[in-house]
Amino acid sequence: MMRILLRAMAGLLIGLATLYVGDWAVWRLRVARDGGMGSVVVSRMVVAGLKGNKEAYYPDGTETVACSQSLFPQAGGGACWWVERHKEVMEQY
Repeated sequence: MMRILLRAMAGLLIGLATLYVGDWAVWRLRVARDGGMGSVVVSRMVVAGLKGNKEAYYPDGTETVACSQSLFPQAGGGACWWVERHKEVMEQY
């Protein structure tokens, strides 16, 4: 039983590594053709702690964030599909 589990885990890790390398190669090809990066407008909020474990939320405007058009995050930015679904950025002070 343990042998089957180890083989399944090894297969899963190899599959994920292959998927990541393939995603990176496709993304690099898109970047070489001037199309691998995108941008998304996100709204920023500042969260300030108050007495009694309460929080106050203050809008801090909008910002354009660079993102990679790939399955996994590339080039230090998030993947565009992820950033588009999480358009509110909270900063806690």
